[in-house]
Amino acid sequence: MITPRKPTDVRILAIDDEPANLALVQAVLAREGYQHFEALTEPRLAAERYLAFKPDLVLLDLMMPSIDGYALLGSLGRLTGEGDLVPIMVLTADTSIEAKRRALALGARDIVTKPFDVFEFALRVANLIELRMIFEHLQARSSHH
Repeated sequence: MITPRKPTDVRILAIDDEPANLALVQAVLAREGYQHFEALTEPRLAAERYLAFKPDLVLLDLMMPSIDGYALLGSLGRLTGEGDLVPIMVLTADTSIEAKRRALALGARDIVTKPFDVFEFALRVANLIELRMIFEHLQARSSHH
């Protein structure tokens, strides 16, 4: 019997070129009890860190200088592999409907616009982690049959 992980045991990878944004995100997540957090300010290292850290949730900024978040959405989606589900939440200052549609079309599971309400952000993170945990539970059950 696989012991299910507690939601607070999940690994969260945040990618944003602004250290202040990452510090805020980390503070909110820490207050919610999430201990396994990795912050990345250099999007070019995203694929390498993603494969090494094996996150359960990715928080991704769209507006970054070296690689834009849309390109990363596509590449991280491909890294996840068939038959796995790692939700990606986009954090963006772009409130346009085009940005939201494009991010969702590229595989984002949720979008939070900056500046965000910390309570809403924490609830949305919890929702995506619940999605990840349900997925893991179903995977574990199907591999035992």
